[in-house]
Amino acid sequence: MIQELARGALHKMHTQLDTPVQYALHLGEQPLLLNSLLGKTVRLEYLGAIHCCHCGRKTKSSYSQGYCYPCMQKLAQCDLCIMSPEKCHYEAGTCREPAWGEQFCMTDHVVYLANSSGVKVGITRASQVPTRWIDQGASQALPIMRVATRQQSGFVEDLLRSQVADKTNWRALLKGDAEPVDLPALREQLFARCAEGIAALQQRFGLQAIQPVHDVAVTTIQYPITAYPAKINSFNLDKDPVAEGTLLGIKGQYLMFDGGVINIRKYTAYQLAIHEIAA
Repeated sequence: MIQELARGALHKMHTQLDTPVQYALHLGEQPLLLNSLLGKTVRLEYLGAIHCCHCGRKTKSSYSQGYCYPCMQKLAQCDLCIMSPEKCHYEAGTCREPAWGEQFCMTDHVVYLANSSGVKVGITRASQVPTRWIDQGASQALPIMRVATRQQSGFVEDLLRSQVADKTNWRALLKGDAEPVDLPALREQLFARCAEGIAALQQRFGLQAIQPVHDVAVTTIQYPITAYPAKINSFNLDKDPVAEGTLLGIKGQYLMFDGGVINIRKYTAYQLAIHEIAA
């Protein structure tokens, strides 16, 4: 028996920090709670249409995870500086959307250490803690600096990644849990090794703009996983519109089936139907 659970435009999974993390997809009027589908046979079917997540225009291809080409070209959230914050050009007066930049970039950011496929340094808006860590599949996370703007957080990240990685190995992430790491000890090592560079940034932007954080505990995150897949094969909805299998677990923005994995965020704005298949 095949039961349709939901259909609509796909967006990244909504998360709630719990033990384990609670996941939901908002495809229709009601959220689809995904944790309850663990161990069941689930089918994801791409319906052949993509509608821009900003303007709703139908588009043959998705750009910058869910946008049509015109929106990708004009929106500030699709600019290069989103991926490379240190290249922010707001102060030069060339921001695509100054009002958007004021709201999302000229606000408190957190520089953090996260342990996902290994330890990495990252940045996020203070309001996105712990969502950002969950989206990256981190099992441990620790804020280490509070910074006044996104650009300044990018300068700090650029300094720290000379000592620690800033990327996640997604294949390693989906093979098992990372070994626990003493993140507070690593924080202190980084502060010592990068003391000169941190002082230079504080002199440039002010002590209040770039503040080390010492009094926050490590956040430990557990994911709803019954087993990790034996092989890491990715479903590709552009080549095969159906991804199906027994749902083994959810980690980061990945659904893990016995026959493959799928990055939900990659298919933002795709029109999708989700079915449960019962014997």
